Amino acid sequence: MTFDPSLLLQFIIPLLLLGALSGLLAGLLGVGGGLVLVPVLTWMLGARDVPGEALVQTAIGTAFGVILFTSISSLRAHQKTGNIKWSVVLQFTPGILLGTLIGSKIAHWIPTRELGLFFSGCIVFSAVQMLLDKKPAPSRELPGAAGLFGVGGVIGVLSALVGAGGGFIAVPFMAWCNVNLKSAVSTSAAMGFPIAVFSTVGYVWNGWHINGMPAGSLGYLYLPAIACLASMSVLTAPVGARLSQRLAVKTLKRIFAVMLLILAAVMLRKVY
Repeated sequence: MTFDPSLLLQFIIPLLLLGALSGLLAGLLGVGGGLVLVPVLTWMLGARDVPGEALVQTAIGTAFGVILFTSISSLRAHQKTGNIKWSVVLQFTPGILLGTLIGSKIAHWIPTRELGLFFSGCIVFSAVQMLLDKKPAPSRELPGAAGLFGVGGVIGVLSALVGAGGGFIAVPFMAWCNVNLKSAVSTSAAMGFPIAVFSTVGYVWNGWHINGMPAGSLGYLYLPAIACLASMSVLTAPVGARLSQRLAVKTLKRIFAVMLLILAAVMLRKVY
């Protein structure tokens, strides 16, 4: 068996670079990295013989496989800043876990084009909220345990549907409730691991009997891509976490919003 140099140039090196970028943004913005991974993987996995009807689902499942590793690295780095609100994480988590299992099941039945459109709509909404930079009412604060359970459920469902760590919803929501943005990013980073665990299990289970998947697949997860991406993302996530604590809040919001708009455009172009 001979090694194909084109595999290195067209698949391995691009995935290593993508992994480095996703890890950096995961640490910087608390988004898990999936918002970067899913649109690009949707494009790349099409060239790896993933069936078209399973393309977006495989991109999302693979992204969650990477987030499993990235979220641990990012969480450890954010823990050192002391900005994680663990009481909020604990109240969000039960709803998140239930939501991720429901969302991964829903994703199994949604056609690729509709799922791509849903992904784009969600992240454009988050981007607009960040760019508008409206100041929340001074009296507004996070809801109680029941409210956070409900919001956690919504975050879990949407995260499982679009392959993100939940930060694209959790960070704007916490900022809307007058949580300091840097603390919101750190807290969101801590929520990424339980989302990734349960979503990964869901995408393995629901994709287990899909026919025509390439060698190296586990349900909707493409393991060779996960190996390349995770090997770099775990190295760069702590760098992003440190950077998130040094940037001005307004700069952080603008970076977040611009990244989301670009990714929405990439996804729409791919599925339409």
